[in-house]
Amino acid sequence: METLAHYRQVVKELLTEHASNNEPEIECQIICDAENDHYQLVDIGWQNLHRIYACYIHIDIKNGKIWIQHNMTEADLGKELVTRGVPHSDIILGLHPPYKRPYTDYGVA
Repeated sequence: METLAHYRQVVKELLTEHASNNEPEIECQIICDAENDHYQLVDIGWQNLHRIYACYIHIDIKNGKIWIQHNMTEADLGKELVTRGVPHSDIILGLHPPYKRPYTDYGVA
């Protein structure tokens, strides 16, 4: 399978596994923009009189690499991608500043 198509499939599977909803008033949405390669896991709805809108995971695919832009879960998304066959060098921790990236086990793009 072509690398880009494989990465798109892996990211969608990852988001699907993390999508959970225990609150009937809150919808967990998986947002996939495959044309521009932006992927998000978002909760939206109401909890009593309080509006809920939260992006828990945001992943982009840019220049053949998977960029973890935002992770508000306790999961190690990088490790989960590696177990799905994505090389460490193709994972960029966009949520870290560029000067920190060389000190991680992942890519530095």
